[in-house]
Amino acid sequence: MSDDIEETSDPRLWKKNGWIAKVIKNEDDDGWAVEMTRIGDPEPALVGPWTMGRDKRNPKPLDTSSFITLVKTASEVLLRHQQSARAALHRTISFAGENGQRVRADLDIAQDDDDPHAILKLVVDATGEEIRSGRVPPSFKLSAASVTRWAASED
Repeated sequence: MSDDIEETSDPRLWKKNGWIAKVIKNEDDDGWAVEMTRIGDPEPALVGPWTMGRDKRNPKPLDTSSFITLVKTASEVLLRHQQSARAALHRTISFAGENGQRVRADLDIAQDDDDPHAILKLVVDATGEEIRSGRVPPSFKLSAASVTRWAASED
């Protein structure tokens, strides 16, 4: 993260360890919310409710323990988003091939607006030996039958 970001530990704003925690007025009700934004990101990774203080009007001040918990939670949210994006672009199935050996098919969709395609790769599960690899449409339906047809084709 950037070294020119000054660390701050105010009751409603913390900037530390590459994160900004900011207590804000909740737009939906009379309560408060906290935004967790990774420094350099345009939008918060996490926005959640924040506890009222003892006077029941003002927010509870941020503290070290709360900040650490918020950083951990926001980091987990970003990790789940990355895993979800990866899952949308990569799929795998395993099935028994023609001679009974376990075969794995990996479909990796390329993020390319100019040349939309995917790469389909057939691998023998036990040895990792690649049987065949090639381009397919990004809409390719990954199933044992479609992969078997593709493998038998001359494309």
